[in-house]
Amino acid sequence: MGSNVLLIEDEPNIIEAIRFILARDGWHVQTHSEGTSALAAVLRARPDLLILDVMLPGRSGFDILRDIRACAEIAALPVLMLTAKGQSRDRAMAESLGVSRFMTKPFSNAEMLAAVRDLAAR
Repeated sequence: MGSNVLLIEDEPNIIEAIRFILARDGWHVQTHSEGTSALAAVLRARPDLLILDVMLPGRSGFDILRDIRACAEIAALPVLMLTAKGQSRDRAMAESLGVSRFMTKPFSNAEMLAAVRDLAAR
């Protein structure tokens, strides 16, 4: 693949797992762990795809997604949102904010890879 992915996630084990899965498939993965500076990280990194956790220190993934969709330079960025909750209201909130895809934790390696490949192909 060779595309750039920015992963905004605060759980070290999940960061390493996703980085390993995607790097093995040829992706370049950058990471960021703080909600308050996440938008700046996206603008700085200019990824081809964003993987965004819902629960982050300082700011929720929902707020970050809202900001991304409101920023003309990155509004079309594909966003895969991750959550440990997986409740229908979280999914509905993400969809109302313009998420590209929503995935609950835990997920399989195959699920993650398929989701990223699918979003990159769009």
